[in-house]
Amino acid sequence: MIHPLSDVQSKNIGENTKIWQFCVVLPNAVIGENCNICSHCFIENDVKIGNNVTIKCGVQVWDGITIEDDVFIGANVSFTNDKYPRSKQYPSTFAKTLIKKGASIGAGAVILPGIIIGERATIAAGAVVTKDVGDDCTIIPQITLRGGGVINNPLFATLSNIKIKSKNPKNSYQAINNRVNNHGKAM
Repeated sequence: MIHPLSDVQSKNIGENTKIWQFCVVLPNAVIGENCNICSHCFIENDVKIGNNVTIKCGVQVWDGITIEDDVFIGANVSFTNDKYPRSKQYPSTFAKTLIKKGASIGAGAVILPGIIIGERATIAAGAVVTKDVGDDCTIIPQITLRGGGVINNPLFATLSNIKIKSKNPKNSYQAINNRVNNHGKAM
């Protein structure tokens, strides 16, 4: 289903893919089967999107981006493809970004150019990804504690044996048995 208020120029759209209103898909883009491209998305030419991908509202997928099967991309995720952008000056080639199978990117995350996000990786909402992310990794935005204090409510982690270190040793944490600890003290 291609909504009549979208501008889909590509003929490379898989079966059972839905493209909603106010989307623009340029002629050389490839989109797999059973995808859901929500409203207000823009997909450039040198883009490959696999099967069973969901791209929520307000996402721009620029040249050089490949999204493998079973990926979720939340609303207003920002991809970039030029490390040093300048008005009316374009690189000869854009950085290649790869989002591997089963990855999930939360709303409002920013993915810098040339990044590889591993299989089944999770990028939390609002995170800024500046380096490659391995398979099964979870990336969360910076946690800020006011005055170096401790969070009053327990913060539960889904992974165990994770250490979060800060320049200030009082702000170092470790997840043990799905509970976050500060200096060995349960929060």
